[in-house]
Amino acid sequence: MQPLTILFEDDFLVAIDKPPGMLVHPASGEDEPAQIAMKRLRDQLGRQVFPIHRLDRPTSGVLLFALDKTTASAVQQAFERRNVIKTYHAAVCGAAPQAWVCETPLRTNPEDEPLAARTSFERLVTKPPSKDCPDPLSLVKAVPTTGRFHQIRRHLLDAGFPIVGDFRYAGMEKSHELCGILGIGTRMLLQAKSLELTHPRTAEPLRIHAPADEDFLRCFGNGAAAGFL
Repeated sequence: MQPLTILFEDDFLVAIDKPPGMLVHPASGEDEPAQIAMKRLRDQLGRQVFPIHRLDRPTSGVLLFALDKTTASAVQQAFERRNVIKTYHAAVCGAAPQAWVCETPLRTNPEDEPLAARTSFERLVTKPPSKDCPDPLSLVKAVPTTGRFHQIRRHLLDAGFPIVGDFRYAGMEKSHELCGILGIGTRMLLQAKSLELTHPRTAEPLRIHAPADEDFLRCFGNGAAAGFL
């Protein structure tokens, strides 16, 4: 089993590059330990780790853990106070506009009241249609200022640009077809690209950045998108 890629580590925090398909922490007693980031990292480091935030199972990229409860609480408060800048990359279907903001309120459950939600989007590059892929694809940067359930995925769908491989929101048939064309298996192309925050113990600025995702490179090649990935 390959060790998790560590992007940052000091005496208080550790960040990994979470692979797609891996849970942050156990969701049920039937989950395989190898597919739970918290357990994998604990075993890899030989010490307890404390989850700070969540990423959807299909999402790859920067995932931050604390090495003690005090640090975990401090960073969780920073997330709650919106003092952490979260940047994501998404490969979406369609030619996205240069920039836009979505403020569509979102419900966690159908019976819930909708909650305020805000995501800023910027198109980084658009890949034109080709013989193999008849629709344009866009690489989009997303910066959410709230943290609602599936916020980026739902806001992109609301704008008419579903994420490549998002079987839940983009549709099963279309997702299977497009993932097959692109050769990316059955994964969703959403990556937590970076986190920016003030270190809770040193008060120094901290920016943690994920490397280029191989499936994004496979999707967009080494052309204009390479500089953004």
